[in-house]
Amino acid sequence: MLALLCVTMLHCVSGEFHTLAHLRARASDKTQSRAAADLLKRLLGNRSRDFIVSVNGTLSDDGLDVCELRSATNDKIVAVGSTGVAVAAGIYNYLKYFCNCHVSWSGDQLNVPLPLPPLTGVLRISTPHRFRYYQNVCTQSYSTVWWDWPRWQREIDWMALNGINLPLAFNGQEALWQEVYLSLGLNQTEIDHFFTGPAFLAWNRMGNLFQWGGTLPQSWHIKQLNLQFRILDRMRALGMIPVLPAFSGIVPEGISRLFPKANVTKLSPWSHFNCSYSCAHMLDPRDPLFQRIGALFLSQVVKEFGTDHIYNTDTFNEMSPASSDPAYLASVSRAVFSTMTSVDPQAIWLMQGWLFLSDPSFWKTDQVKALLHGVPLGRMIVLDLFAESIPVYPSTNSFYGQPFIWCMLHNFGGNSGLFGTVESINSGPFEALRFPNSTLVGLGMAPEGIEQNPVVYELMSEMAWRKEPVNLSKWVSQYALRRYGSMDENLALAWRLLFHSVYNCTVLQYKNHNRSPLVHRPSLRMQTDIWYEPNELYKAWKLLFEAAAGFVSVETFRYDLVDVTLQALQLLTTEFYKEIRDAFQTQKLSDLLTAGGVLVYDLLPELDRLLSSNDHFLLGAWLEQAQSQALDQREAQLYDFNARNQITLWGPDGNILDYASKEWGGLVEDYYLQRWSLFVNTLVECLDRGRPFKQDVFNQAVFQVEKGFVFNQIKYPSKPLGDTYDIAHRIFLKYYPYALKKLK
Repeated sequence: MLALLCVTMLHCVSGEFHTLAHLRARASDKTQSRAAADLLKRLLGNRSRDFIVSVNGTLSDDGLDVCELRSATNDKIVAVGSTGVAVAAGIYNYLKYFCNCHVSWSGDQLNVPLPLPPLTGVLRISTPHRFRYYQNVCTQSYSTVWWDWPRWQREIDWMALNGINLPLAFNGQEALWQEVYLSLGLNQTEIDHFFTGPAFLAWNRMGNLFQWGGTLPQSWHIKQLNLQFRILDRMRALGMIPVLPAFSGIVPEGISRLFPKANVTKLSPWSHFNCSYSCAHMLDPRDPLFQRIGALFLSQVVKEFGTDHIYNTDTFNEMSPASSDPAYLASVSRAVFSTMTSVDPQAIWLMQGWLFLSDPSFWKTDQVKALLHGVPLGRMIVLDLFAESIPVYPSTNSFYGQPFIWCMLHNFGGNSGLFGTVESINSGPFEALRFPNSTLVGLGMAPEGIEQNPVVYELMSEMAWRKEPVNLSKWVSQYALRRYGSMDENLALAWRLLFHSVYNCTVLQYKNHNRSPLVHRPSLRMQTDIWYEPNELYKAWKLLFEAAAGFVSVETFRYDLVDVTLQALQLLTTEFYKEIRDAFQTQKLSDLLTAGGVLVYDLLPELDRLLSSNDHFLLGAWLEQAQSQALDQREAQLYDFNARNQITLWGPDGNILDYASKEWGGLVEDYYLQRWSLFVNTLVECLDRGRPFKQDVFNQAVFQVEKGFVFNQIKYPSKPLGDTYDIAHRIFLKYYPYALKKLK
């Protein structure tokens, strides 16, 4: 009954205070119209004049976005939408399905026909979902950490085109926290010991980590604050509803000095860190100081950033609460929410539901209910963060009446490599809608890291605007046409094979973290399992080459040629690893030298050359972006360290080793290759001298290699080198026959 009441309440437009209806675009129709027109100008240049766009908020009477398009005189297209986002999404739908165009992180294909294809009658693009959410709190560290305004502008345009209206907006918050803590009486040293470096701020915000990678420069605060103002202005101008940060109860250690009677608990270490950089100080929600700090911070947020009445904070992210008593857990969420409503009576709490997944032994029915019901029904939205693999809503009866958003997480750590769960993405949102007494209010994309696997994000974003699942085979064939600009049956077939194999993981509860031996510290016990048939990947690889002559000048094709070749070489690395391991275990030195020699002296160097030929796969670009944030040499070195450590050791001692692994030009040669070279040489030496291989001894030696990379200060190219097609073709001619041999 509660769930039924909740649905009725959520869709009630009157009595805004107790509904979600007040979460809506705030900018005027005129402002949104101008923002949508400017977006089109950035996207299409002079061809944007072929579109007449406007926003009319009265087009939707139920809060659900809609766009209507029709042909006008002079071969123009008129688009009217309920918000700027609706206009952008409607026009992108037209560009995709009438003009065969494509926009992605890895390049655009915008060969717009002249004149524009006419429409018969009115094309109405609408969504059954109030909210289309975007980002994970970790995306801020794994992907967007070094972005400047032009890169953010491009991303906000991409969001609008893909219909996103509920984006996370977390930049600049440390500057506000600093003001709060200084006003309470903390000194600068205590604050500096609290914040991490830039590449680790996501886990500082969630209370997992402190000080690691710091000290955070004052110039960082100023830059991020200015960036946040521009981000928020643009998001709001397009009719988006930015999600701002709130207080979870994690405080600097210095709070106990200032308030010795405050009830502060020191939590257990997080992940593989010890208390040097972990062990959060949690202020008891029932302590009056909790309300004071939470209200101080949110007052600063609203004062500096304005508000759209929705805030995110995550209690107990991958950390166990002090008590499992339901009364305690309800008091926690009640207190967190109270800090919001004391500043903003219309506040809605957006919470990531990851905690219920990461520690199911703690979060049983009573505990989940207590935390969720500490907030009035309808005043919290839960992100079912990993719903494409492990949805939580079915086991909690739609989060016991609280509204939720069905999210695709997809990527852990911003890893490279092809992966998807396209069947689940295609069916899951509709199953959630049909669930008895469903409190679903939207769909979301919550990857830990972005700028990979663009096809998965295009499919997922479309789900929010569709009434039923797509025919995946037909959809991906059309995707190939849009992505490359003309039809080629080999490319359509290649993509159908990819969708049937590497992009269709059906292993229950499979977490997409790149498990390839290529990107992990070598050992004799590495994972070699995969979720798909290698033969289908190799066939797709071959089909790309058969079509390459006519498409090699297309940016999106060159990216995919690198991406699919990379996936093929990942598979082949696994095969060579198995040969190396088996040769060592059977004491066949010549076989070990052969397999190890091919991997270390040819395959990995060739892969590095391939990745270095494309500007989307460059270590140098990541490091250059990091250093460009610096005002002086000291800051440049700090940011360089942050950027390198996060994608390799992830901590002082390899605490979360290889989690954020990337396959980039420069990184393959100077990091992964060096580890594999040491591993092969060590195995050869062990066989030669009749000694056993000792993993702990190897780990100590290879740690020096890994640490050496983090501190080597080598400047890597930030612009591509070499001809992608020539390098990829050479690799294909050398290794495709070997791949076929392995399949027999």
